[in-house]
Amino acid sequence: MALHPQTAALLLALEQLNAPALETQEPVVARAGMEMMTAPSMVELHEIRDVDADGVPARLYRPNNRTDVGLLVFYHGGGWVLGSINTHDDVCRKLAQSMGHAVLSVDYRLAPEFAFPEPLNDCIVALRWAHAHASELGIDASRIAVGGDSAGGNLAAAVANLQPVPLKFQMLIYPVTDATRSSQSYIDNGEGFRLTAGGMKWFCDHYLSGSIGSPTDPRVSPLFADATILASAPPAIVITAEYDPLRDEGEQYANRLNEAGVSCSLTRYYGQVHGFFSMSQFVDDGAAAITQAATATRIALER
Repeated sequence: MALHPQTAALLLALEQLNAPALETQEPVVARAGMEMMTAPSMVELHEIRDVDADGVPARLYRPNNRTDVGLLVFYHGGGWVLGSINTHDDVCRKLAQSMGHAVLSVDYRLAPEFAFPEPLNDCIVALRWAHAHASELGIDASRIAVGGDSAGGNLAAAVANLQPVPLKFQMLIYPVTDATRSSQSYIDNGEGFRLTAGGMKWFCDHYLSGSIGSPTDPRVSPLFADATILASAPPAIVITAEYDPLRDEGEQYANRLNEAGVSCSLTRYYGQVHGFFSMSQFVDDGAAAITQAATATRIALER
């Protein structure tokens, strides 16, 4: 299928900015560029406030004044190097609004200054904090899910496999599951569709720049997790994009979950590229995917 017309127009507009290739930039410069490209959200909620999740900055989104809502702990994308709670503010507002449940967006530390496993550790700390402080957050501690997009989906999958607290669901949006970067979609979609194979190498190299971990460590690449670990994971939704280097590994991970007996739905958005979930202000499929992911998470939290 051809690129969706809305997405093609957006990619053309981005191309005309003549930004240097990601892999040629210093992380601090690339981060500033991502922040600068982030438009403010117009979505209003009952409550939005920043919190300290045991030393990890986070932002709580509450769509109503109920004191027993479920919680999605959300980890933002950006290749473990870029992104923040600000770059994913609109996504989290829309997820909370559509779910009718709260979202806690985690501002984990970024590589290369904090290489693996520090971002993952921050995600675990924030999740444990939310579970322990559920009553003061107005959250039902027995109804917690994790989720994220891209590298955030990677972190969510890794956390779901470790299960530091009981989890009801995992929401994985074009997740990184194989840091070896060896799937066919890296060849098919490695250039020309926003996220490139070179950009992914840059991300993975920064994430693994410490002395710990490897591309086949299941905490780095959940696709390499043992079947027994996957079998104990919570139910999931996986969303992928046709023109995304990460397409195949996301779909392979969904298949592995299903083979392990975990209920996992899988949807490929044809004509779409990596990042479309965060483009809902401009791309209809982005809005549709947010609604789909939010609905699946809501149903899981209310079971």
